[in-house]
Amino acid sequence: MTESEPHRTGVLALLGPPNAGKSTLLNRFLGEKLAIVSAKPQTTRSDILGILTLPRAQILIHDTPGRHTSTRALNRALNDVVDAAAADCDLALILVDLTRGWAPAQAELCARLREHGTPSLIVGTKLDRPGARRAPWPPTPAAVAWRVSAVTGEGVAELLAEVVGRMPIGPPLYPDDELTDRPLRFLAAELVREAAFEELSQELPYALAVEVVEFREDRPDLVRIRANLLLERDSQKPIVVGAGGAMIKRIGIRARLEIEKLVASKVHLELWVKLEPKWARRPKRLKSLGYS
Repeated sequence: MTESEPHRTGVLALLGPPNAGKSTLLNRFLGEKLAIVSAKPQTTRSDILGILTLPRAQILIHDTPGRHTSTRALNRALNDVVDAAAADCDLALILVDLTRGWAPAQAELCARLREHGTPSLIVGTKLDRPGARRAPWPPTPAAVAWRVSAVTGEGVAELLAEVVGRMPIGPPLYPDDELTDRPLRFLAAELVREAAFEELSQELPYALAVEVVEFREDRPDLVRIRANLLLERDSQKPIVVGAGGAMIKRIGIRARLEIEKLVASKVHLELWVKLEPKWARRPKRLKSLGYS
């Protein structure tokens, strides 16, 4: 892009089923870790806005939860987030895990985007995975399709250039140094949740939420954080705490290291386990946790 070309600003939505690689692609676009990443399903529980500022463009990138079918209040709220992003963007990327292929979730998203008159591109992800290059592509004959690896970066620069060229002409909406509109305490809570997902494996991650109840910058070189790990059942408590507190200590150490990268400061992190049986079924509580 040359100096004579107009500045472009627009909204990009990353859409797809759970584990399609949306958060990993967002982080690759930004060159920073903003969204938490895990192999566990439904890791993303809210619409994370990443602000990518380039010399002649600013792209507002929405990383959305995975589109899925469920009657739980939490899952309905997450699907509402996806629908809102699909209805209010300049361009959507429909992500397809190349190792899994095209699925009804992608077809449904395509139909919704057509209803809104929203242009879209289909993006095959995880090109670095075994067998991904042999996957049938494009998924439909008329598809405008790309293949990328957000892990290695292959194909990402070319895809980004295509995205920029499709954005409307307009001035930047955020300062150059702004990465997201989310507060630090929300991002810290997400990093604690990511650490819990990774340490607890398949034992109960989806039944767990994190609420930061204190976030204090006491000194320029120290941030104090106190957070509650919210559980639905009392029987889950021993799993999260672990023998002699070993598990919650591991979660805390893992989370603290990531939060220190985020805030560029030393962090004192204090974690507590709190029983809250109905947190995932109460719309107001979901909203207070930032999930709607």
